[in-house]
Amino acid sequence: MPTWILITISAAFLQNIRSVLQKHLKGALSTTGATFVRFAFGVPFALLYLFGYTGLSGATLPSFNAPFLFWVMVAALTQIGAQFLLVHLFSFRNFTVGTAYSRTEPAQAALFAFMFFSETIRTSALVAIGVAVLGVMLISVARTTLSMRTLITSTFSRTALIGLASGSLFGVAAAGYRQASLSLVPDMVAPDYILQASFTLTTAILIQTVLMGLWITVREREEWGRVARAWKPSLATGFVGASASFGWFMAMTLQQAALVKALAQVEMLFTFASSVFIFKEKINRLELIGCGLIVCGVLILVLG
Repeated sequence: MPTWILITISAAFLQNIRSVLQKHLKGALSTTGATFVRFAFGVPFALLYLFGYTGLSGATLPSFNAPFLFWVMVAALTQIGAQFLLVHLFSFRNFTVGTAYSRTEPAQAALFAFMFFSETIRTSALVAIGVAVLGVMLISVARTTLSMRTLITSTFSRTALIGLASGSLFGVAAAGYRQASLSLVPDMVAPDYILQASFTLTTAILIQTVLMGLWITVREREEWGRVARAWKPSLATGFVGASASFGWFMAMTLQQAALVKALAQVEMLFTFASSVFIFKEKINRLELIGCGLIVCGVLILVLG
């Protein structure tokens, strides 16, 4: 099995854990604070991965170049924007439609990479992306009174458009991180996906921490006290979040971002399994169909 597949599945599992931790933090912090700790408390671990690897391998840190700085900045900013839009959806009564459409990220990442980087994807991979996205969307609306007809006819509603915008920004971020990582190669002795990923991660997470720290200082200064009091769970969130991001960056250095993000939909299976086996929630027909579609999409990716 290709290395990028194993890394992606591991990263999806870690991201599921991070989501659980962030949900716990949401009770103690504002949305901004809970998002901030994901980045800020991940900085020490990102630095550990980078300098730990260079120390053990003897590799030399790559040099900054203009394409790298441009794409890592674009990706870091769009990731923050996508996260805020996703959280904003929860302020709407019918946020489910928007959340479902935000899951079109893999397809939008493929489109962005095609338009700006001339990356093409084989037909079987496009089918896999479509099948997996449909499966996730079904699970997203399975516990509501919405139907597929409603989901389709609601495409131009406000929540759907916000969801699509969030998915677009996540797609840009994924493709941007891949391009930033690949842009380091010309200045390196030889390609090294671990070094490229850790260097890109460290740069991005530092940018995000500084920008969000400035935002909190200007707009939500009282949040600093709550962040300080919640340092223990925040540290755990930072560790898991940085580890998951390290996995995403390695996978996207090795493979096209759209394929990585399509396979990453297995995170929904982990989340779904937790709700069924831990919280003893019942399975309905749409959820079962959605899980089956995600599995089919993953199998197409792996076997295709």
